[in-house]
Amino acid sequence: MSIQQPEQPYVVELREVTKVYGGVRALRGVDLLVGRGELVAIAGPSGSGKSTLLHLIGTLDRPTTGTVRIAGHDVAGLSDRELSALRARHLGFVFQQFHLAPGVSALDNVADGLLYTGTPLRARRERAAAALERVGLGHRLGHRPNQLSGGEQQRVAVARAVAGDPPLLLADEPTGNLDSAAGAEVLGVLRDLHAAGTTIAVITHDPEIAEWCPRQVRVRDGNVVADAGAGTGRRPPGPNPKRTPETAPNAETAGAAKGAPR
Repeated sequence: MSIQQPEQPYVVELREVTKVYGGVRALRGVDLLVGRGELVAIAGPSGSGKSTLLHLIGTLDRPTTGTVRIAGHDVAGLSDRELSALRARHLGFVFQQFHLAPGVSALDNVADGLLYTGTPLRARRERAAAALERVGLGHRLGHRPNQLSGGEQQRVAVARAVAGDPPLLLADEPTGNLDSAAGAEVLGVLRDLHAAGTTIAVITHDPEIAEWCPRQVRVRDGNVVADAGAGTGRRPPGPNPKRTPETAPNAETAGAAKGAPR
């Protein structure tokens, strides 16, 4: 089965999704739509269900009931191999921990993220170099993780996530291990990627990070309890509305978030 198909209006589509772990209902009939080009926060306290949503949207787990479609693909109908191909082509992941290989250059840490795409080594390194340029680390290609600051290491992780040009980037607490200055750097990178067209979902417990995003989906006790701000995902299919200065993230709004200079 090929995972190539015409572009869908939604990158993420969840319909009446539940997830049960050993009798515990982590999600309780969640509906969520995320349109192309959105920057959305999925926010909530520990135990709210936001990490379960991350796992389902990232196709790292399957729902107990309901429908999960990513880039138009119903994950219930895909084999494990097809899910791996879907992740490789359509999803990028950035986690709180950097997950960089020690002793390996920034260039090859990023290039190794393309291993499962079947891209030859030379082409992987070319894409890796381009991705590192995008996050402002073109001058650090040969540096190893222990030669980089925390903010630079997280930017390498972001470069690895976007090297394959995925339509959807999932960022799980991306500034959680960083100081204010380094957090501002990472938020700036995410802002620029979004401005270039990448759809980004930021999973966070931090209300200030959530407010930095134009759309905030708030989760509690396995339910979506609020969905506020600008966003195409809650509108009928059709051309995405243009962002206005009031809804588009910028340096000023980023400055209000945790990890950004005040």
